[in-house]
Amino acid sequence: MTSATGVALITGGASGIGAATAARFARDGNRVVIADIDEAQAQSVAATIGEHGGTCVSYGVDLTDLSSVVELVEATVSRFGSLSTLFNSAGILEPGTATEITLASWNRTISVNVTGTFHACRAAIPAILAYGGGAIINTSSSTGAHDAIGGLVSYVTSKGGVTMLTKALAIDYAADGIRVNAIAPGPTDTPMLRTAVPGKHDREEFAGTIPMKRLGRPEEIAAVVSFLASSDASFITGAVIPVDGGQTAHV
Repeated sequence: MTSATGVALITGGASGIGAATAARFARDGNRVVIADIDEAQAQSVAATIGEHGGTCVSYGVDLTDLSSVVELVEATVSRFGSLSTLFNSAGILEPGTATEITLASWNRTISVNVTGTFHACRAAIPAILAYGGGAIINTSSSTGAHDAIGGLVSYVTSKGGVTMLTKALAIDYAADGIRVNAIAPGPTDTPMLRTAVPGKHDREEFAGTIPMKRLGRPEEIAAVVSFLASSDASFITGAVIPVDGGQTAHV
């Protein structure tokens, strides 16, 4: 595979899929910027990547605040001179049905998962255009990209929104050389999943419902993001790629 090389900005890069993708992008030869609301953890991930020979810096960001995201993109371009790839990995999950969830929880999930992704794209697109084109990869989910699951109304709705945002952006900027795609990870062994399913036995039972009989690994998701950012994916835009061990194929 021909790896993408340039400047990659990753939101939600302090843990899980975002951290694994930051490490992968650095190995691919990119200069990497990690942005996360947990600035201390982002700094730790960036330092570890640096210890392994990668070029990586970190910034704190509140994705729900557009001015904070604009400042992040400006800092990235100021530091490295350009921006070629955006990976939106940040997201939250809060449980509840429509009658159980609080309005504050609903608004928080939509603000981070949908509006936060929109803010990052809105701020990054001019910089990617100035670079001459590039790639944006958003994070949908196997739950929300095509199907739903009970008890997660805000999360499922938000990921459906990310899916359609991805397709709309892909159409709007295809002729300008920006490819916009989304990954739809299945259950992956991340801090988010461990919080949602804290018991080891419960996670094992959950994994047993997946055709491959295991949870995904963050590094496996990162590999697909790396491909979508690379020149090998030069004719792919507007796609939502499941990375889920066969979950969405299973009836």
